[in-house]
Amino acid sequence: MDQDDPTTEALNSTEKKDARRREAPSAAVVYEAIRREAESELNRPLVALAWSALAAGLSMGFSLIAQALLYSYTPEAPWRPIISSFGYSIGFLFVILGRQQLFTENTLTPVLEVLRVRNLPTISGTLKLWAVVLCFNILGTAIFAAALSWFDVLDPKIDDALAAIAATEYGHGFGSMFVRAIFAGWLVALMLWLLPFAESARVVVIILVTYVIGLAHFPHIIAGSVAALYGVFHGSYGIWEFLFQFFTPTLLGNMVGGVMMVAAVNYAQVAYSAPEE
Repeated sequence: MDQDDPTTEALNSTEKKDARRREAPSAAVVYEAIRREAESELNRPLVALAWSALAAGLSMGFSLIAQALLYSYTPEAPWRPIISSFGYSIGFLFVILGRQQLFTENTLTPVLEVLRVRNLPTISGTLKLWAVVLCFNILGTAIFAAALSWFDVLDPKIDDALAAIAATEYGHGFGSMFVRAIFAGWLVALMLWLLPFAESARVVVIILVTYVIGLAHFPHIIAGSVAALYGVFHGSYGIWEFLFQFFTPTLLGNMVGGVMMVAAVNYAQVAYSAPEE
């Protein structure tokens, strides 16, 4: 803001503070907020990360339940997915607002710290974080999917909806799943970039971004694993189909999309603007 601008000089000190408060934060400020959060995650004990990741995997199961309920109670019509996809956001709300560890959500941000310090301990810590969170996320989703499949948790008439949703996680080739998963990872990373200063709009941001992922059927390694594993426990699909048709291409695509968004886009714009700032 130009100090010689007469409109600026006409403002009193309180008004100037209010104007600064209403300014959108710069990319560097957003970057630093996310980087500090990533640094904190890297310093957490692995046991604490494991329990948090297990809780996140279990919480993501409610996305499948919400989707199945909306799908089942909505009339069969071309617009049915528009309604049922809102259920996809439920698990993300529980996990993100509950500060639980979710692969692609809290695990991609440490890439910022890796790019900043570029040393082996940070790289090693990031890989350990990824491994622990991914394993316990999947364990949580497997427990949830098994419970839905083996016990009468929901009304039996919901089973058809659960099976239909599980089927959407299969049926695509490796390359197609990989590319679609890139978009899912990209959108999750974009959501992370928006959340630190979304304030009262955090819930809206989470719902809108994850709703797009669900409606477009972009595969997400944790949210999708609940439905995909339900299909395995229900007997519709085999474990090898899960591993090679869903898990592997989705994991790789989510990581490429997330790292590309965090590193190649967000980190780069801050790194190149730093000398000017």
